[in-house]
Amino acid sequence: MSYDESHLPARRRPLSRLTLTLAAAALVPGAFAGWLIWQATGGSDDGGPAGLPAQGASAVASAEPSQRPGSSGPEPRPSASKSPSKPASGDDAAPGEAGPAPGDGPLAGRTVVIDPGHNPGNFKHTTEINKLVDIGTNRKECDTTGTSGNSGYTEAEFTADVSQRLRTLLRKEGATVKLTHENDRAWGPCVDERAEIGNKAGADAVISIHADGSAAGNRGFHVILPALVKSGGADTSKIVAPSRDLGERIAGNFVRTTGSAPSNYLGGGTGLDVRDDLGGLNLSTVPKVFIECGNMRDTKDIALLTSADWRQKAAQGMADGISSFLNR
Repeated sequence: MSYDESHLPARRRPLSRLTLTLAAAALVPGAFAGWLIWQATGGSDDGGPAGLPAQGASAVASAEPSQRPGSSGPEPRPSASKSPSKPASGDDAAPGEAGPAPGDGPLAGRTVVIDPGHNPGNFKHTTEINKLVDIGTNRKECDTTGTSGNSGYTEAEFTADVSQRLRTLLRKEGATVKLTHENDRAWGPCVDERAEIGNKAGADAVISIHADGSAAGNRGFHVILPALVKSGGADTSKIVAPSRDLGERIAGNFVRTTGSAPSNYLGGGTGLDVRDDLGGLNLSTVPKVFIECGNMRDTKDIALLTSADWRQKAAQGMADGISSFLNR
């Protein structure tokens, strides 16, 4: 129960739990700092999974986002209806609107590339997307269809919407923003081309946006970081450290803005996952991360992913993390 501190005797008031937590959060890495703040501000199962595992080392998985071993549910399919709520590029704009042009602001002169995971046309072009491309460590499918919720809301719809919202927010900060695609092509681009777009742009930061397709009960978000890879055409040695910094800042801010907790099935509660099998990371020469915003096969997570208000918060968390990284 709260009380009115104005009636306390004339002495130093005790520090609140939130004040102490904020002080502690300033001393720890981004993702866990965000988790501490989420706990102190009353984090609950409405915004993320309860009973988070203890903080531990990041896990290393071995499959493309949204196609991990153990994923359940029907093969994703194109939705015949519109998204559950109107997609937007900003507060209340139609999809495809460019938003404000880069201008003066804290991110003026900086370039950010946003990679919306998958393409809604991939379903109709399985031959093309199944073609193998070189990702340095091995050869892998050009792209995948992505996952979907049980109602048919697809990952590609989700990522397009959030990417447009994020672009608008970053442009308001003065950044030059490029998307790898805007559902303006029949399929793809392939994972190697997605990496090359960021490289050719000389991006200061790249984020690839996804939603997972794991088993029901697996909840929360996680940010995927590049592992140290030196194989074939892949060399991540120069981007591992800055990409981790970028990922930690995004994770911490994502917790703060969305109220969602880090994944309860990957990353040991840190919200961070290191992988060496993703072409989009292996072939990048600029700081880059993936984010899995939630699990589309879990009823509680999909309720968030299909909420326009929550998607705006998700975009804000990513924007704040990117801005923090670029202004460090």
